[in-house]
Amino acid sequence: MTQLHEIKEQEERVILLGVATQQNDDTEESLEELSELARTAGAVAVAKVIQNRECVHPGTYIGKGKIEEVKELLEELSATGVVCDDELTPAQLKNLEAELSAKVIDRTVMILDIFAKRASTREGKIQVELAQLKYRSSRLVGLRSSLSRLGGGIGTRGPGEKKLEMDRRLIRDRISQLNKELSEVKQARETARKQRSRNPVPVAAIVGYTNAGKSTLLNTLTGADVLEEDKLFATLDPTTRSLELESGQQVLLTDTVGFIRKLPHHLIDAFKSTLEEAKYADLILHVVDASSPYADAQMHIVYETLKNLGVKDKPVITVFNKQDKLECKDNILKDFRADQVVKIAAKTGLGLESLLNTVEIILREQKRYIEKTYTYKEAGKIQAIRKYGQLLSEEYREDGIFIKAYVPLSLQSL
Repeated sequence: MTQLHEIKEQEERVILLGVATQQNDDTEESLEELSELARTAGAVAVAKVIQNRECVHPGTYIGKGKIEEVKELLEELSATGVVCDDELTPAQLKNLEAELSAKVIDRTVMILDIFAKRASTREGKIQVELAQLKYRSSRLVGLRSSLSRLGGGIGTRGPGEKKLEMDRRLIRDRISQLNKELSEVKQARETARKQRSRNPVPVAAIVGYTNAGKSTLLNTLTGADVLEEDKLFATLDPTTRSLELESGQQVLLTDTVGFIRKLPHHLIDAFKSTLEEAKYADLILHVVDASSPYADAQMHIVYETLKNLGVKDKPVITVFNKQDKLECKDNILKDFRADQVVKIAAKTGLGLESLLNTVEIILREQKRYIEKTYTYKEAGKIQAIRKYGQLLSEEYREDGIFIKAYVPLSLQSL
């Protein structure tokens, strides 16, 4: 009997490189995150090297002494390549590969690679390819010499080598075509958004740093079947699900792509339409991984990204998630920029009732309180109030139905 052997894809072993240009900066934290990105992309980080310099070396990213150190580590640890924590210029990429005689990729390529692997909808795939082509079109000259050594693995998903071999004119044509397709998809999204705006159901956008637990929260609250993984960028494509609060009020919850430090600007442009869900929401649910030692820095990055997207004057509930993972239960968590703060554990359901009550309170502030009697022929209007507002009480009288309720401003004419 012939024995079948499972052939496993060889795991990439990479060395992470970072440059610290000032004391007490976040290079260490950034490399920790880069290690997680490598894991998500299917590689394992076998070493981390940080060089303290006044500025990044213009020719090779790191200085000559560090290059020799990294060369020795590559051989000693049987590493297959190097990942730099910043976006490299074509010259830096070409020179560093020549010096190390090894595959070199940067943080941007790593993130683009993960996005290529994770995108599942038409819009997501278009956005990823567009971002990759924009990034690579400016690097065709620098990459040509290293194409033969790319082989496979990280940095080769998506458009791939064939597209890298196109001349600039063909790439410009492809970018133009993708922009047209993206414009059509965006138009469809705008139409759906306009239809939704005519419907008084409020929208709550779930935002947060990648891997903070946004998808888990959406799944727990609505029973949505969204991928949950302990990896960065587990989900990319936005998912919207309906949630009914205890009062009967309906809310649309929209999950958005996770934020991250040093997010490639090509991706910010490409994914703006996806992230804009937050711009048109009535409420922001800002999910924070309370167990992360970098929670404060991650919150800052989320707020900066929202600001760059033009998201402002929205009520924010900061949701400190993963309370079940906290070693110190008395950990003081604050967010002075939020309207409300709630502590939860989305996995176990801890604090979700408090979160939903807080959502109800915030949404109520966006409504008008009414006391009114409707004739029995107008009973359908009460049903609309029950669905889109908050019906506090109803009393059946001879002249009709007397109600006390909070109604959205769009239903004031009822």
